[in-house]
Amino acid sequence: MPTPIKMPALSPTMEEGTLARWLVKVGDTVTSGDIMAEIETDKATMEFEAVDEGVIVDIAVPEGTEGVKVGTVIATLAGEDEGASAPKAAATADTAAPPVPPVLQAPSPASTPATPASTRTTGDRVIASPLARRIAADKGLDLATVTGSGPHGRIIKADVEGTPDAAVAAPSAPLHAPPAAPVATPDFGLPYEAEKLNNVRKVIARRLTEAKQTIPHIYLTLDVRLDPLLKLRGELNAALAEDGIKLSVNDLLIKALAKALARVPQCNVSFAGDELRKYSRVDISVAVAAPSGLITPIITDAATRSISSIATAMKDLAERAREGKLKPHEYQGGTASLSNLGMFGIKQFDAVINPPQAMILAVGAGEKRPYVIDDALAVATVMSVTGSFDHRAIDGADGALLMQAFKDIVEKPLGLLA
Repeated sequence: MPTPIKMPALSPTMEEGTLARWLVKVGDTVTSGDIMAEIETDKATMEFEAVDEGVIVDIAVPEGTEGVKVGTVIATLAGEDEGASAPKAAATADTAAPPVPPVLQAPSPASTPATPASTRTTGDRVIASPLARRIAADKGLDLATVTGSGPHGRIIKADVEGTPDAAVAAPSAPLHAPPAAPVATPDFGLPYEAEKLNNVRKVIARRLTEAKQTIPHIYLTLDVRLDPLLKLRGELNAALAEDGIKLSVNDLLIKALAKALARVPQCNVSFAGDELRKYSRVDISVAVAAPSGLITPIITDAATRSISSIATAMKDLAERAREGKLKPHEYQGGTASLSNLGMFGIKQFDAVINPPQAMILAVGAGEKRPYVIDDALAVATVMSVTGSFDHRAIDGADGALLMQAFKDIVEKPLGLLA
């Protein structure tokens, strides 16, 4: 019998997602392991693999659909001997109206059947496929000026892309119109362009708002001399050149923070209501700027890993984070975070704690400054670092001990090799 394919839970916390793109169409034969779709979760765009073999006979949720609940039937798979020769029209082809997913159907015997989503209604509402709406928004097209060629006048992809079948209601509006001019706000007359938030940005907004509203932050800043660390980095890179490994300053700072947390374990904790969770392993979440928004891949067991191992892992994680290809376990968790804006020339900043963690280290740029060395004024490469601590879980004195430990490790970096 046909097998329903449901919206998967691609992470432990995922409740809904965006079906970003179908990679199969109705009539395609798939085998176990084939990539069928790309699904955008709250952190990344992930590939969805087929588990069973068969033929796609129906696609119930078109690509571009947002807010698809976990467990919603998104497609149907049938064996090659189960009538797959007469498939339903493919939603991804954008030529027919997608059936409403079963979990969203809630008919009432006393109610009038709802108008199908594929019907272009009278009045102000314009019925168009999600893909057509997205293309129209990109082109600056007003859908009210477009005549749909889909069922019941539904506007489909071909109508807004300007194919021969497209019909534009207003001849004065070219199919390939330039982007719409910025719209003035009604309140202040300021020009702006509205850009819809992606799932990642929505989660960032929610979590950071939660962090600032619910976590009492305490900030501790100190200056750290970098010259010994930079010297060690140069020597290590020369030794590792034949292995194709190049250490960044950030790799060494990840290791330094991890060793500092191991030395001051009372800061390797998190606040959980009526309990304090003390972690026996140090996992460092590292902030990476990706096109979709900030994401924090994790270097696990960073206190005991070699620096070369950290560098190799960090390079791989950062590349896949920017491509939206991280797996949930690679960015969920962590016991503390590190955010480095030094490469942008930022001297100092206060980072927002990444809940449920209890601390994050903000790293500024290394720069030449007057510095007292052995009671004599000299010029040294110095950076400012600021620790943000959850005061419910970490006292100021313990936070200060961690900052001192970090400074000591960075300024005496041979301990990183132990």
